[in-house]
Amino acid sequence: MRTLLACLLLAAPASADVRLASVFGDGMVLQRGVPIPVWGTADTGEEVRVTLGDRVAQAKADSEGRWKATLEPLEAGRGLELVAAGRNRVSSRDVRVGEVWVCSGQSNMEWPVERSAGAEEEAARPADPDLRLLVVPHRVSGEPQREFDARWAEASPKTVPAFSAIALAFGRELRSSLGVPVGLIQATWGGTPAESWTPRRGLEADEVLRPILERWEKNLAEFPEAMKTFEEQTALWKEASSKAKGEGKPEPRAPAPPPGPDHPHRASGLWNGMIAPLVPFAIRGAIWYQGESNASRAWQYATLFPEMIRGWRRAWGQGEFPFLFVQLANFRPGGKADGVTWAELREAQRRTLSLPHTAMAVTIDIGESGDIHPRNKKEVGRRLSLAAKSRVHGLEGVDSGPLFRSGSVEGNAMRLRFDHAGGLVAKGDLLGFEVAGEDRRFHPAQARIDGETVLVTSPEVPRPVATRYAWANDPPAALFNGAALPASSFTTDDGPWQTAAAR
Repeated sequence: MRTLLACLLLAAPASADVRLASVFGDGMVLQRGVPIPVWGTADTGEEVRVTLGDRVAQAKADSEGRWKATLEPLEAGRGLELVAAGRNRVSSRDVRVGEVWVCSGQSNMEWPVERSAGAEEEAARPADPDLRLLVVPHRVSGEPQREFDARWAEASPKTVPAFSAIALAFGRELRSSLGVPVGLIQATWGGTPAESWTPRRGLEADEVLRPILERWEKNLAEFPEAMKTFEEQTALWKEASSKAKGEGKPEPRAPAPPPGPDHPHRASGLWNGMIAPLVPFAIRGAIWYQGESNASRAWQYATLFPEMIRGWRRAWGQGEFPFLFVQLANFRPGGKADGVTWAELREAQRRTLSLPHTAMAVTIDIGESGDIHPRNKKEVGRRLSLAAKSRVHGLEGVDSGPLFRSGSVEGNAMRLRFDHAGGLVAKGDLLGFEVAGEDRRFHPAQARIDGETVLVTSPEVPRPVATRYAWANDPPAALFNGAALPASSFTTDDGPWQTAAAR
């Protein structure tokens, strides 16, 4: 009888404990003022009771063992415990309720405090228990994931140095102005294109973006054979390299591995591996700094970037949450000052402001011509925070530099009007303006500020029809408003972009 009972017990399915998803943990910050989704896993059909302070919600695990409960909104608070209980009980302690932002993009958003200007000052600051940090590990995936291995931590001399300098500056500004806990979730990977962060649905549905997906499907289909070729080339390279060393000659260049399933440029790969596990964690919004890796395909980016934002918002299901982004700084890719690929990428970013609840921090005055990673990250974070404080929280203050609104022809001149003008000023000579006639050939223009407008003329263009400003990879930053925020570059011309053919 005992043997039979033992066999029956061994044959019975193992019980799955109630678990919270990995984004929940001790020391986390939950978003105030909105419904709070809480989810995890348990046995199929198991009833789960979730409590946080005086908020209670029930859930039932589905056929895959997944459950989700939604707690009613809370105001800012501290010292709470989130509990999920079924046949067992799990909890997250020292929970705070405040403002939560996802901080994402490529290397300039990933750039850590310890490698930025003001690192020593940051290292000397005491721990802030109301500023909490979470770093999502790098991960590429072909399918949306639900978990990751990371823990929340308070901002301290131990945790701050390796954290995003821009995100930290942004968070400190919010903490100072709002006086509530702030949670920053860093999900970044240097050198990655926007398509890696975009849900597959958006890439599939748009004819401009579909070639990206098709290219990656081709790469993945060819990957096994390409790896065989790479391994053969690597073996030959090792022999040639050894021979070159023995003869005192330069080593030949090593072969590059083919792009495969784990490549960080994989279409939707970082969305699946790093952003999807956060969904639908309640957030206030997102800050974003990326575009360098898409500059050669800037025309396509004008479609891709808005679709990425829409894709995130669809997935989160909490409406058109604020999405604040950084326009590319001044830089000379390949040392070329006269190129325009970065100007076109900046224009794609500017046009993305047509989406509701977006804002852009202009940085063409604080870049470094010879370094793609300018070190003044604190100012970038501050400029992002201006939009968060003004547009999200209703605090007074100028939150943007001048943004081109409209232009009109007045004789041989064009009069340009701007949003966020607020006392237009020039820093040095008012350089960077160009005008074009019907032939669409642009010529340098003389510009002068006239109240809240700018008048531009050129003796080469008696009848102007188009104008542009700061249209270069590394343009002069000449036009500012009274809050010392620079004007965005722009063009009024709808002619073909140099990057239009790139897919």
